[in-house]
Amino acid sequence: MCAKTIETQDITYDSLLQGNRDWVKDMIDNDPSFFDKLSAGQSPPVLWIGCSDSRVPANQITNTKPGDVFVHRNIANVVVHTDMNLLSVLDYSINVLKVKHVIVCGHYGCGGVKAALGNKQVGIIDNWLRNIRDVYRTHEREMSTIKDEDQRFDRLVELNAIEGASNVMNTSIVQSAWANGQELAVHAWVYSLKTGLIKDLKVTSTGLDDVAAAFKVS
Repeated sequence: MCAKTIETQDITYDSLLQGNRDWVKDMIDNDPSFFDKLSAGQSPPVLWIGCSDSRVPANQITNTKPGDVFVHRNIANVVVHTDMNLLSVLDYSINVLKVKHVIVCGHYGCGGVKAALGNKQVGIIDNWLRNIRDVYRTHEREMSTIKDEDQRFDRLVELNAIEGASNVMNTSIVQSAWANGQELAVHAWVYSLKTGLIKDLKVTSTGLDDVAAAFKVS
């Protein structure tokens, strides 16, 4: 029997620790060797690059277990070539863990993307959101044809995920892996908070032929 979920308003420092103990008991009851196997090492087939939003936990929404998905999260799942944190995660996941899939997953209703659509100053995060505004500028012709505000918001969420996947694909890390014959695919997804379903944006890339000439490295 699974431990009772704590309601958000009832979460305290102590309840988090008790929740951990309850979870450990559930895992051991279901599989006495669970933590022995988990501590032996990891070989996840997937790197997930997602938003920090607390409502979008990678394992839960894909129904996977601890050890199945290597995860990097930041505000609005932004992928830029100057982010050494992300690049380090990407390098480790591809060259050490040998993941077979890199998924950039955005989500509808993303607060970061919503903030990037407006002109209100938020704070230091404005510098981060500039990357999403660059996505808007790149696709300004398409975005200007979308008159409905909600639809325009949703489309920017999608374009941001697609741009992120493209930026992953264009890294020297991914290109070197493909050049060396490594099996690797890059995908863009969007998750819906309203339905719980993931939308595949159908922009999967699997090799050097998908890299634009301007970004190819030798």
